[in-house]
Amino acid sequence: MNNLTAALEKLPSLRLTVEAHGLMAKKALGQNFLLDRNITDKIIRTTLQRQELKDFSGSNLIEIGPGPGGLTRSALSANPDSMTVIEMDERCIAIMEEIREKTGNRLHIINGDALKTDFAAFPEKPKHIISNLPYNISVPLLTGWLYQITEYQSLTLMFQKEVADRILAPTGCKDYGRISILAQLQCKIERLLDLSPDCFVPAPKIWSSVLLFRPAENPLPPQQLKKIEHLTAMTFGQRRKMIRQSLKSVPELEEKCTKIGVETSWRPEQITPEQFQKLANLL
Repeated sequence: MNNLTAALEKLPSLRLTVEAHGLMAKKALGQNFLLDRNITDKIIRTTLQRQELKDFSGSNLIEIGPGPGGLTRSALSANPDSMTVIEMDERCIAIMEEIREKTGNRLHIINGDALKTDFAAFPEKPKHIISNLPYNISVPLLTGWLYQITEYQSLTLMFQKEVADRILAPTGCKDYGRISILAQLQCKIERLLDLSPDCFVPAPKIWSSVLLFRPAENPLPPQQLKKIEHLTAMTFGQRRKMIRQSLKSVPELEEKCTKIGVETSWRPEQITPEQFQKLANLL
């Protein structure tokens, strides 16, 4: 047991912490809390194993929406050089302060909106984002990180299972869409765990999934990704239509599609991420 783990063991249990701070989850903030340390430890252990890491030493961790701090405690036990938490709920800030009292200056606390945070400005050492994401902002947050993916060693993120299924969806599947294409072009993605509603307080109506994202070998620069995002918005915004209709504003569409092996009679779910990338390059 390292010194950090020993310090964390002196904290009251998560359930006692929640009771002491009157921390009922707020629906408006997309909060569903993980209070079982066995589960949060498993999330950290599994992501480390998949990345072939012993711990997080030498790295800076970033967590969005730490809530009562279950995942925070498990992540700190993996011995990062530093950990930054971003939280809007003042009640949770007070809990983070209690953790910092036990763990020292290794924990940095930002009381703010993750959607307005410049993550690229964080320390340059290897960065990992770890979060049980607030469900109502999970996709916008992920999309922002995909534009800066070379800034991170990994993202270990929890989503509603239906969102995770969309992210991982293969071409031709009904779940395949814009976020599938952007994420699969920028990252290697693995599903680490599926968690039942019973794991959370309050229990949501849906299952959740933890995904691991690591930068692809050749992630696209922001300008190119922006073109693909625009192209997928045009096509999946009218996903039942053939692309000759949804992309009729594109000059010489037929010729461009022929070059990349795409038929203008196809619908967007038939086009692979790589073909969307090639088409965007021709625009």
